[in-house]
Amino acid sequence: MPALPPLNALRAFEAAARHLSMKEAANELSVTPGAVSQLVRGLEERLGMQLFRRGNRSLVLTEAGQSYFAPVRHAFRQISEATRRLRAQPDAGVLTVSAPPAFAASWLVPLLGRFRARHADIELNITTTRGLANFAADGVDVAVRHGLGRYPGLRCDRIATIAMVPVCSKELLAMQGNPRPRQPTDLLRLPLLHDGERQDWALWFQAHGVGDLGHVASSGISFDDQTLLIRAATSHQGVALVSEPLARPELEQGRLVRVLSAGWPQEFSYWLACPRATAEQPKIVAFREWLLVEGRSINRNARRAKQAARRRTP
Repeated sequence: MPALPPLNALRAFEAAARHLSMKEAANELSVTPGAVSQLVRGLEERLGMQLFRRGNRSLVLTEAGQSYFAPVRHAFRQISEATRRLRAQPDAGVLTVSAPPAFAASWLVPLLGRFRARHADIELNITTTRGLANFAADGVDVAVRHGLGRYPGLRCDRIATIAMVPVCSKELLAMQGNPRPRQPTDLLRLPLLHDGERQDWALWFQAHGVGDLGHVASSGISFDDQTLLIRAATSHQGVALVSEPLARPELEQGRLVRVLSAGWPQEFSYWLACPRATAEQPKIVAFREWLLVEGRSINRNARRAKQAARRRTP
């Protein structure tokens, strides 16, 4: 293969030929007109032929220049398009998803087979953490988080709005020797299990019109993960306030029961977040569209479970 001319000289020629102006080519390339002219003359010397006819205020392509311009311009367009595609789809075969441990274990992981069936070309890498994702440093493509969805600089799509329900074991209710709770304040007779920040119970009671209960949030065992909360509840240690879908297997198998039919349709939801700059990457679009469809199923199942619980509650 013959040696190719320097790339800078080809860029200068392509811009000058397109604008038919050394000055405008220089403005586009952020160099001086003299630099463009020098690069073009060097290219002409290398090729052994004149590419432009230069007048006092005019620049015209020679026949050789016209013949050379078309393939050079096409080559630059191909390079530009290839670069755009590469930037739009980095590491196209691997998608790194960050999710809270309980959400990943109880809901996301069991459904991944459906995603794989549709997108076998995308390799999934699931990481679990409750903290905020550092997309650049941690190599995370998308993150599932529970909150208000107000994350600056990120595109956020609501996956599902999950009701928080109070659950415990039948054995705990039997051990207490008290009547089954009928209203929120009845739960104060039972040991309460808390989330890591000790906020959920206080908010749940407020949502049901129960006033100042600061002492509730300061007593009892706390866990920083809902999987641990559910495990503690199944081992008769107290009443846990958890996302209904995450506790559904234990509820269906009878290891847990809903203490009250009243749930808490939170203001908080599960969200899928990713940087706006990468939101339209094909692998992210594919995962987002799939997850939002599955999220609608979560909402439908939650409504059905709530209706069934109301029918079962005397």
